[in-house]
Amino acid sequence: MAAKKPKDDLYRVLDNEGKVLKGAKVPEVSDDELHKIFETLLMVRIVDDRMMRLQRQGQLGFYMKSLGEEASHLSVFPLRKTDWVLPSYREQGAWFWAGYTIKDFINQLFGNEEDPIKGRQMPVHHSANWLNYVSISSPVGTQIPQAVGVAMGMKIKGTDDVAMTFFGEGTSSTGEFHVALTFAGVSKAPVVFICRNNGWAISVPTDKQSAAESFASKAVGYGMPGIRVDGNDVLAVIQVSRDAVERARKGEGPTLIEAVTYRREGHSSSDDPSVYRADSEPEEWAQKDPIKRLRGYMKERGLYSEELEAEISERHNQAITDAYERAKTLGAPHIDTLFEDVFEEPPWHLEEQRNYLMAQERTKNPHHH
Repeated sequence: MAAKKPKDDLYRVLDNEGKVLKGAKVPEVSDDELHKIFETLLMVRIVDDRMMRLQRQGQLGFYMKSLGEEASHLSVFPLRKTDWVLPSYREQGAWFWAGYTIKDFINQLFGNEEDPIKGRQMPVHHSANWLNYVSISSPVGTQIPQAVGVAMGMKIKGTDDVAMTFFGEGTSSTGEFHVALTFAGVSKAPVVFICRNNGWAISVPTDKQSAAESFASKAVGYGMPGIRVDGNDVLAVIQVSRDAVERARKGEGPTLIEAVTYRREGHSSSDDPSVYRADSEPEEWAQKDPIKRLRGYMKERGLYSEELEAEISERHNQAITDAYERAKTLGAPHIDTLFEDVFEEPPWHLEEQRNYLMAQERTKNPHHH
């Protein structure tokens, strides 16, 4: 096959209205699964909208939205419960798909006593060991070599489980990206790299990140396939991800997927995108909106109704309201949790320090009864 220029090699299934493109292969996804996918994408958008409003009202310290990028989260669609995910901080949909609840999500944002990670990370930095979802890190790229390590470990154990890791295109400029892909290629680790190319690394455009024609084209130097997919086409995302996961399971090694999408809003609640990009850019990308396209496809298949969407929105909005109202009444994690989760058997000097701390006078926490 003659090498095509990266501009033409974007793998797509749906057009911008959600109609199946001529000659495209539609991945096998049941009607129930399609409904669940639609619900997950909608859930991310609703949660993002509500949480950013709370942040703007001063109720929440920090938040990061993923408006326009939701379809790329469903790269996790072909994974099993025993696989591992090492995410970045813009894949809310992957967590929800895996079973992380709105309650878990909101408790983590508030770092309260029901926060699954006991207030040890800033908002949006989730961790769920019961789902094999590894803690999100602020420094970009740390998760990529970790994913390769997890994958190499699974290969040594002789399972056919895989690891999947997400990162933005800016992260491909780090040393972690390079060492991880080198290791993965050489060891044929069962790992799938999902590079979410959303156009901007905070305020730095793609052309300042890389002189390569595409991010997927970097894969060849590490001895693995690189695939560019329309990251706003959820069916295309599922198809390329499924192929990569199957390849890894069969022992054929890693794949680098570049999901071409767009961050329609700021990098985080602390960022103003209007200072570094044209206002027309997000509007152009709104035409390619992943939810609009899936909605169009479901209409064609007779699986969509406005009542369905209203019911989903209402249910998730209610769940958010309930979780938020409860989260507000909860205090901080109990002080002695400071001493947990490091040693299986706490050493004597920690016991001594804990006893000393617990014996001190406490300022009253109004939420603690």
